[in-house]
Amino acid sequence: MTSSFDTDVIVIGAGLAGLGAAHALARRGLRCRVLEATDRIGGRAWTAHPPELDGAWFDMGAVWLHDAEHNPLVPIAEAAGDTLLRADALRRELTFVGDRPATQAELADYAGAWDRFEQATDRLLAAHGDVPLAAVTRALADDPWAATVEAWEGPVICVADADRFSARDWRRNALSGSNLVPQGGIGAFVARRLGQGLDIRFGTPVTRLRWNGPRGQVTAETPRGAVTAGACIVTVSTGVLASGALAFDPVLPEAVREAVAALPMGLATKVVLRAGGADRLDLPPHSSIDRQVPASGGVLMPFQCWPFGRDWVQGWIGGTPAWDLARAGDAAAVDFALAQLRDLFGSRVDRVFAGGARLVTHWEADPWVRGAYCYALPGKADARDRLAEPQGDGHLLFAGEACNVPYAGTLAGAWLSGQDAAARVVAG
Repeated sequence: MTSSFDTDVIVIGAGLAGLGAAHALARRGLRCRVLEATDRIGGRAWTAHPPELDGAWFDMGAVWLHDAEHNPLVPIAEAAGDTLLRADALRRELTFVGDRPATQAELADYAGAWDRFEQATDRLLAAHGDVPLAAVTRALADDPWAATVEAWEGPVICVADADRFSARDWRRNALSGSNLVPQGGIGAFVARRLGQGLDIRFGTPVTRLRWNGPRGQVTAETPRGAVTAGACIVTVSTGVLASGALAFDPVLPEAVREAVAALPMGLATKVVLRAGGADRLDLPPHSSIDRQVPASGGVLMPFQCWPFGRDWVQGWIGGTPAWDLARAGDAAAVDFALAQLRDLFGSRVDRVFAGGARLVTHWEADPWVRGAYCYALPGKADARDRLAEPQGDGHLLFAGEACNVPYAGTLAGAWLSGQDAAARVVAG
């Protein structure tokens, strides 16, 4: 790198991809300056202490360290002595069919539904190439649980409507293994362990990136002045890239713009309802609730109830219903969650949550994110690979959950993508 630049590498964004890139560059002896628009690190890993929850820790975005057996963040937490809670062992799962608990026979059939869905997906992909995830459900018309798996894997987990979501992208990024929760919140873990020793400039949004300059120079223009470097790793979301909030000069190549368009942001909204008294709906602490979805495209709002013995339930809604509720406002989101619980527990729900505080998350309103995470449109699963390709003879790279396989949409995926981009910069 040329010493006349302000730094060797500019990293735009201090989320997991930016932090992963910065640590990898530092290990290789390169100067790196991280330009972060907000006043904190972590991006969508954010542990807050909302007054609505009396200051208890609450993860507003990401919650789990997925696939813990292979997740690169788990050894970091373990080496630091952090307590990691096994989410799968903590929770008791309850499934309803209509307004009643599922029978043991129904639960056994439900447990096998994922294998049936995956096998049907693989058959369709082999026969037809990529298809929307909803096509799998149509191929399993006689399976009573196919629409439920679709609802989980599409809107709930991948925050995408199944008729607009690439089945190949789903299969490329299907998660396995156990899920861990750092005690005190995953965002707090990131803030505590992953920012040390890095040159991070907060409150410094990049408004224009001039790239392909002399000797590969890149120049990041910010309200606090310009920063020059020999390379830049951009880790903002595809929502920000598509919005034009970060301008590129020259304009990005058509292949990059097409990749961004093929990876739109999905949305997931959390709705928290606090109990107003001692009634806990006869549910054990840390229980999770879902229900059978009768048809493709049906809405599923799973709930986590009384986590860690606390006095609230947390519902999760994704895809188009989440966008619709975001536009309708918090009152509509709360009413929707209450109606979902009322279908299962009757009017008792209104008494349980009367007078209790409510909390609704709003990642769609964050100008530095503009959604939860991205998904690939049908036929566009390779857009993640194309977005990760170096530009400008390797002086401009993109990183983030959008650029990773097989951990798209996760903190691990973002971290690994940042480290991969850093390795490419070093390889030059």
